Amino acid sequence: MRATELNTMSVEALEAKLQDLKTELFNLRFQHTTNQLDNPHKLTDVKRDIARVMTVLQQKKSKEA
Repeated sequence: MRATELNTMSVEALEAKLQDLKTELFNLRFQHTTNQLDNPHKLTDVKRDIARVMTVLQQKKSKEA
């Protein structure tokens, strides 16, 4: 996921995407704990995607204020 893709999304869509990513991270952590996760680098990728979404979301909210 790229920041340019996120910049075109609305605030509501970003919040929904953030919730989906957090759910995915929870599931990945659960799989990692039970040794069912095939690719442990996916945890890092999802964390970075969460950070990107939160950054763009914060930027959009500060522009509105």
